[in-house]
Formats: sequence, structure tokens, C-alpha cells
Amino acid sequence: MKLTAVEIRILGSLIEKESTTPDNYPLSLNALVAACNQSSNREPVMTLSEDEVRWAVNNLRQQSLVRAEQGSGSRVMKYRHLLAERLSLDTSPLGVLCVLMLRGPQTAGEIRGRTGRLAELATVADAGAVLQELGAKELVVELARRPGQKEARWAHLLAGAPVMEPGELETPTPVSDRTPHDDDRVAKLEREVAALRADVTALRADLDGLLRQFQ
Repeated sequence: MKLTAVEIRILGSLIEKESTTPDNYPLSLNALVAACNQSSNREPVMTLSEDEVRWAVNNLRQQSLVRAEQGSGSRVMKYRHLLAERLSLDTSPLGVLCVLMLRGPQTAGEIRGRTGRLAELATVADAGAVLQELGAKELVVELARRPGQKEARWAHLLAGAPVMEPGELETPTPVSDRTPHDDDRVAKLEREVAALRADVTALRADLDGLLRQFQ
């Protein structure tokens, strides 16, 4: 499964509204466009047209990810997602995936604070456990930490592998995977540091001697 950004926004919006506004779910096309384009709880904010959403919804219907419904006596077509059934996801994993779909990569702490009525996550550890569950299904991936960041972020894989942002760190090479060449470089650096320390010590001694001459 590899979805477009618009398709992911549509599915995420449907999942969110199913939990937060159940009385208005499933959504009409107009309501779905509004949900996709809302400015709160969306990163990035989109300005999709009705035609763009309609076209993407039709693609999702062909993939059995969205179902169209028309109530008795109503001429308005409404849409509901089928992602939970398609991926065999319970409420909490679906809620965590939804937050990642709507707001991009986040830490477990951010996810726990943003799930609200979407998932029952009492602690950050609970969020981490759900992320591990989704990771086992290859639906999310843990990203390398960015400079100055203590916690790693997680991203969904519904659009394929996430693109690393400029400045993000590569995952450090484990000590067990170091080559002899790496060890030689480390040893050389250690020798250079030791030599620099000796030079600094000598300079301090020379400076002390000069200062004593003027006392």
C-alpha cells in the first residue's frame, strides 16, 4: 500500500471524525473537504478543492479503503473509511496511526498528548507499546533523532518510506559493527588528543614562567 498525501489526509480525517463527531459520521463530500482543510490538528494545513477530494476518494474506493453510502430518502452520498478492517487494527492502534497521518512524524509523548478521544493511552509507555505493535505490522517506523532532540520520532509508512529532513542524524553504527578501519581512526584521534593535551600543558608551564619574571 502506497497512498498519496491527499489520500492519507482523507483517511485520517475520516478516522478522526468517526471518533470525535460520531453523530455526523459518515461524512458528505462537503464535510470531508472541510475536515481535510481544517487548520487545527493538521500538519501541514492543506487547501484541497472539492474535485481533488472527489478524485482521491474514488481512488480509495477502488482500493477498498473507503465505502460510499446513501441513506434512504437522501440524495447525498456519504463516505466512511475501511482502514481498520483492511489492516485489522483495534481502536488504539488506529488512533495512533490517525494522529501520524494528520500531523506527521511525532514522538511517543506527543502522540500520547494528541490522541484525545482517538485512543486510550494513559501513559507515554502505552503509546510506545502501540507504536511497537504498529511497527511489527510495518505500518510505522522509528526515525533517527534530530540534533538536540532527546526522543526519537515515529512516522507512518502508508506513503512509503519517509524522506529524511535536512539536518537529521543517521543512526549511529553499533560498536559491534565497527570495522578495523574505524578502530584505527579512533586510535589516531586518541593519539592526537593526547598530543594536544601535552602541548597545552607545556604552554601553561611557559606562561607561568613568564608571569613569574614580572612579579
